[in-house]
Amino acid sequence: MNALIKAEFRRLAATCLRLWALLAAVALGGGMVGVMTLVGPENFDPPAPGLDTEDGVRSVLGMLSFTVFLPAALGTLAMTGEYRHRTATYTFLHAPRRRQVLTAKLVAYGVAGLVYGLVLTGTAGAAFFGGAAARGVTPGMTTGEVWALLLGPALAMAVYTLLGVAAGALIRHQVAALAVVVGYLYAGEYLLMMIPGVRLLYPVLPGGATASLTGFSYVADTMAAELATGPVPLLSPVGGGLLLVGYALAAAFVAVLVPMRRDVH
Repeated sequence: MNALIKAEFRRLAATCLRLWALLAAVALGGGMVGVMTLVGPENFDPPAPGLDTEDGVRSVLGMLSFTVFLPAALGTLAMTGEYRHRTATYTFLHAPRRRQVLTAKLVAYGVAGLVYGLVLTGTAGAAFFGGAAARGVTPGMTTGEVWALLLGPALAMAVYTLLGVAAGALIRHQVAALAVVVGYLYAGEYLLMMIPGVRLLYPVLPGGATASLTGFSYVADTMAAELATGPVPLLSPVGGGLLLVGYALAAAFVAVLVPMRRDVH
């Protein structure tokens, strides 16, 4: 088992994908949060509370939830790449116990997703404090509270990576799988929020669970105001975190079980 996990890490390290992922984490974390901090949430459209309030801090840092599609796409590429390049055949011939192979992939990409999340939130935190200092604004949360808040998105990125691996196990065609994963995470849940009745499911969807974990309700509240409907109540941060853990376990189950029941060509 350890040898299979090491092999997955070596495979990941041998590609340029890791470098592009880290560059994207720095750009989306430090770049996006830095710009938003300098602009200030009070200048958003619609305006949000200022940085000197807790809600203002959450409005800026919660924007990281818009980047969850990237680790999910990386997980999808990892799984579908096995089928696209037909390496799955050689892998399963070398290691016939598919459960161990697939578990090793989940471990490797779960760790990779966590590293991506830590780089993303680390640079985001540095850019946030730098931007606030440049504007001469004292944030509405203490330094410890900000870093504790950023821990949630970091862990969520690992969960979304596993969700991507599971999606790749279900939809083996790479382009189709990427279209479904990115499309759903980037726009699907927000479109569902526009449908009366269905919008109440948002808190239990992955995006709603992530918003609950970080206390980020800016998008949900904005859409409710645009649609002239009441705000969708989110779960507690603990409830959102537990729900994401449940999604991770379900993704791991799907990613291991589905390929074991399929022929590999």
